[in-house]
Amino acid sequence: MSDKYNAFIALRESLSFYYPISDDTWYEFQQICKFKSLKKQHVLYSIGDVPNSYAYVFKGLVRCFTCDEKGNEYNKIFFDEGMFPGSMAALLTSTPSKLACELLEDSLIIEIDFMAYRALMHKNKEIMLFQIYYLEKNWLLEKEAREIEIVQTDATARYLRFVAMYPVLVDRLPQYHIASHLAITPTQLSRIRKSLLIQPIQSVL
Repeated sequence: MSDKYNAFIALRESLSFYYPISDDTWYEFQQICKFKSLKKQHVLYSIGDVPNSYAYVFKGLVRCFTCDEKGNEYNKIFFDEGMFPGSMAALLTSTPSKLACELLEDSLIIEIDFMAYRALMHKNKEIMLFQIYYLEKNWLLEKEAREIEIVQTDATARYLRFVAMYPVLVDRLPQYHIASHLAITPTQLSRIRKSLLIQPIQSVL
Protein backbone atom coordinates (compact mmCIF):
# COMPACT_ATOMS: atom_id res chain seq x y z
CA MET A 1 0.00 0.00 0.00
CA SER A 2 1.18 3.53 -0.77
CA ASP A 3 2.24 6.16 1.75
CA LYS A 4 -0.73 8.26 0.66
CA TYR A 5 -3.20 5.45 1.34
CA ASN A 6 -1.67 4.71 4.75
CA ALA A 7 -1.62 8.42 5.63
CA PHE A 8 -5.35 8.77 4.99
CA ILE A 9 -6.09 5.63 7.00
CA ALA A 10 -4.10 7.09 9.89
CA LEU A 11 -5.89 10.43 9.56
CA ARG A 12 -9.29 8.79 9.85
CA GLU A 13 -8.13 6.87 12.95
CA SER A 14 -6.88 10.12 14.51
CA LEU A 15 -10.18 11.87 13.84
CA SER A 16 -12.14 8.93 15.26
CA PHE A 17 -10.03 8.98 18.42
CA TYR A 18 -11.90 12.15 19.39
CA TYR A 19 -15.27 11.31 17.83
CA PRO A 20 -16.46 8.44 15.55
CA ILE A 21 -16.38 9.37 11.86
CA SER A 22 -18.88 7.68 9.53
CA ASP A 23 -18.09 6.61 5.95
CA ASP A 24 -20.16 9.47 4.50
CA THR A 25 -18.39 12.07 6.61
CA TRP A 26 -15.02 10.56 5.82
CA TYR A 27 -15.72 10.76 2.08
CA GLU A 28 -16.51 14.46 2.38
CA PHE A 29 -13.50 15.12 4.57
CA GLN A 30 -11.08 13.55 2.10
CA GLN A 31 -12.20 16.03 -0.58
CA ILE A 32 -10.64 18.94 1.33
CA CYS A 33 -7.28 17.23 1.90
CA LYS A 34 -4.00 17.03 -0.04
CA PHE A 35 -1.19 14.54 0.64
CA LYS A 36 2.35 15.97 0.56
CA SER A 37 5.89 14.64 0.94
CA LEU A 38 8.14 17.42 2.27
CA LYS A 39 11.79 17.76 3.20
CA LYS A 40 13.36 18.72 6.52
CA GLN A 41 13.47 22.50 7.15
CA HIS A 42 10.46 23.13 4.93
CA VAL A 43 8.34 25.90 6.46
CA LEU A 44 4.67 24.92 6.53
CA TYR A 45 3.49 28.28 7.83
CA SER A 46 5.42 31.53 8.26
CA ILE A 47 5.18 34.33 10.79
CA GLY A 48 3.24 37.23 9.29
CA ASP A 49 1.36 35.16 6.72
CA VAL A 50 -2.40 34.61 6.88
CA PRO A 51 -2.73 30.81 6.73
CA ASN A 52 -5.46 29.05 4.78
CA SER A 53 -4.81 25.49 5.95
CA TYR A 54 -3.56 23.32 8.75
CA ALA A 55 -1.87 19.93 8.54
CA TYR A 56 -1.91 16.35 9.78
CA VAL A 57 1.41 14.60 10.44
CA PHE A 58 1.55 11.02 9.19
CA LYS A 59 5.34 10.74 9.46
CA GLY A 60 7.69 13.43 10.68
CA LEU A 61 8.18 16.12 13.28
CA VAL A 62 7.15 19.79 13.31
CA ARG A 63 8.03 22.64 15.60
CA CYS A 64 5.87 25.73 15.98
CA PHE A 65 7.78 28.75 17.21
CA THR A 66 7.65 32.50 17.59
CA CYS A 67 10.35 35.19 17.55
CA ASP A 68 11.04 38.25 19.65
CA GLU A 69 12.14 41.64 18.33
CA LYS A 70 15.79 40.54 18.34
CA GLY A 71 15.07 37.47 16.25
CA ASN A 72 15.40 34.98 19.08
CA GLU A 73 13.23 31.92 18.51
CA TYR A 74 11.01 30.32 21.16
CA ASN A 75 9.54 26.88 20.56
CA LYS A 76 5.94 26.83 21.67
CA ILE A 77 4.96 23.26 20.79
CA PHE A 78 6.07 20.20 18.83
CA PHE A 79 3.87 18.02 16.64
CA ASP A 80 4.75 14.44 15.77
CA GLU A 81 2.78 11.61 14.20
CA GLY A 82 -1.00 11.81 14.61
CA MET A 83 -1.07 15.51 15.44
CA PHE A 84 -2.41 18.62 13.67
CA PRO A 85 0.08 21.52 13.38
CA GLY A 86 -1.09 24.98 12.44
CA SER A 87 -1.75 28.43 13.81
CA MET A 88 -5.27 28.05 15.20
CA ALA A 89 -5.60 31.68 16.34
CA ALA A 90 -4.60 33.01 12.91
CA LEU A 91 -6.92 30.57 11.15
CA LEU A 92 -9.92 31.46 13.30
CA THR A 93 -9.39 35.22 12.98
CA SER A 94 -7.98 35.35 9.41
CA THR A 95 -5.07 37.45 10.69
CA PRO A 96 -1.28 37.19 10.21
CA SER A 97 0.18 34.31 12.16
CA LYS A 98 2.42 34.98 15.15
CA LEU A 99 3.76 31.43 14.82
CA ALA A 100 5.89 29.64 12.24
CA CYS A 101 5.76 25.88 11.71
CA GLU A 102 8.91 24.19 10.40
CA LEU A 103 9.65 20.54 9.61
CA LEU A 104 12.46 19.08 11.73
CA GLU A 105 12.49 15.84 9.73
CA ASP A 106 11.55 14.72 6.23
CA SER A 107 7.79 14.40 6.60
CA LEU A 108 4.63 13.01 5.07
CA ILE A 109 1.68 15.26 5.82
CA ILE A 110 -1.90 15.85 4.78
CA GLU A 111 -2.81 19.50 4.22
CA ILE A 112 -6.40 20.40 5.16
CA ASP A 113 -8.16 23.40 3.60
CA PHE A 114 -9.41 25.40 6.58
CA MET A 115 -12.29 27.31 4.98
CA ALA A 116 -13.63 24.08 3.46
CA TYR A 117 -13.16 22.42 6.83
CA ARG A 118 -15.16 25.17 8.55
CA ALA A 119 -17.94 24.86 6.00
CA LEU A 120 -18.03 21.09 6.52
CA MET A 121 -18.00 21.50 10.28
CA HIS A 122 -21.03 23.83 10.24
CA LYS A 123 -23.14 21.27 8.41
CA ASN A 124 -21.73 18.04 9.85
CA LYS A 125 -22.28 17.15 13.51
CA GLU A 126 -19.47 14.57 13.57
CA ILE A 127 -16.85 17.07 12.46
CA MET A 128 -18.24 19.69 14.84
CA LEU A 129 -17.91 17.30 17.80
CA PHE A 130 -14.42 16.28 16.69
CA GLN A 131 -13.45 19.98 16.69
CA ILE A 132 -14.88 20.56 20.17
CA TYR A 133 -13.18 17.55 21.76
CA TYR A 134 -9.88 18.16 20.00
CA LEU A 135 -9.73 21.80 21.03
CA GLU A 136 -10.70 21.01 24.62
CA LYS A 137 -7.88 18.53 25.03
CA ASN A 138 -5.09 20.08 22.99
CA TRP A 139 -5.67 23.83 23.05
CA LEU A 140 -7.46 24.51 26.33
CA LEU A 141 -6.48 21.92 28.93
CA GLU A 142 -2.88 21.43 27.81
CA LYS A 143 -2.32 25.15 27.17
CA GLU A 144 -3.43 26.00 30.70
CA ALA A 145 -1.26 23.26 32.21
CA ARG A 146 1.74 24.49 30.22
CA GLU A 147 1.30 28.11 31.35
CA ILE A 148 1.00 27.08 35.01
CA GLU A 149 4.02 24.79 34.71
CA ILE A 150 6.31 27.55 33.41
CA VAL A 151 5.36 29.85 36.29
CA GLN A 152 5.23 27.37 39.17
CA THR A 153 7.94 24.76 38.51
CA ASP A 154 11.71 24.97 38.25
CA ALA A 155 13.67 24.04 35.14
CA THR A 156 14.55 20.53 36.28
CA ALA A 157 10.92 19.71 37.05
CA ARG A 158 9.86 21.08 33.65
CA TYR A 159 12.45 18.91 31.90
CA LEU A 160 11.41 15.78 33.81
CA ARG A 161 7.79 16.41 32.94
CA PHE A 162 8.72 16.88 29.27
CA VAL A 163 10.60 13.55 29.33
CA ALA A 164 7.63 11.82 30.97
CA MET A 165 5.07 13.28 28.55
CA TYR A 166 7.13 13.03 25.35
CA PRO A 167 9.68 10.22 25.81
CA VAL A 168 10.04 9.65 22.07
CA LEU A 169 10.75 13.31 21.33
CA VAL A 170 13.67 13.50 23.76
CA ASP A 171 15.88 11.58 21.31
CA ARG A 172 14.35 13.02 18.14
CA LEU A 173 14.74 16.69 19.03
CA PRO A 174 18.02 18.65 19.12
CA GLN A 175 18.71 19.72 22.68
CA TYR A 176 18.59 23.43 21.83
CA HIS A 177 15.02 23.03 20.62
CA ILE A 178 14.02 21.35 23.89
CA ALA A 179 15.76 24.11 25.85
CA SER A 180 13.84 26.77 23.93
CA HIS A 181 10.56 25.00 24.65
CA LEU A 182 11.38 24.85 28.37
CA ALA A 183 12.29 28.55 28.45
CA ILE A 184 15.90 27.85 29.47
CA THR A 185 19.27 28.07 27.73
CA PRO A 186 21.00 25.07 26.13
CA THR A 187 23.72 25.40 28.79
CA GLN A 188 21.14 25.15 31.58
CA LEU A 189 19.62 22.07 29.95
CA SER A 190 23.05 20.46 29.63
CA ARG A 191 23.66 21.01 33.35
CA ILE A 192 20.26 19.57 34.25
CA ARG A 193 20.89 16.46 32.13
CA LYS A 194 24.33 15.95 33.68
CA SER A 195 22.96 16.30 37.21
CA LEU A 196 20.25 13.75 36.48
CA LEU A 197 22.87 11.24 35.37
CA ILE A 198 24.44 11.51 38.84
CA GLN A 199 21.31 11.25 40.96
CA PRO A 200 18.28 8.95 40.53
CA ILE A 201 15.45 10.41 38.47
CA GLN A 202 12.20 10.60 40.37
CA SER A 203 8.84 11.01 38.67
CA VAL A 204 7.28 14.46 38.91
CA LEU A 205 3.90 13.42 37.64
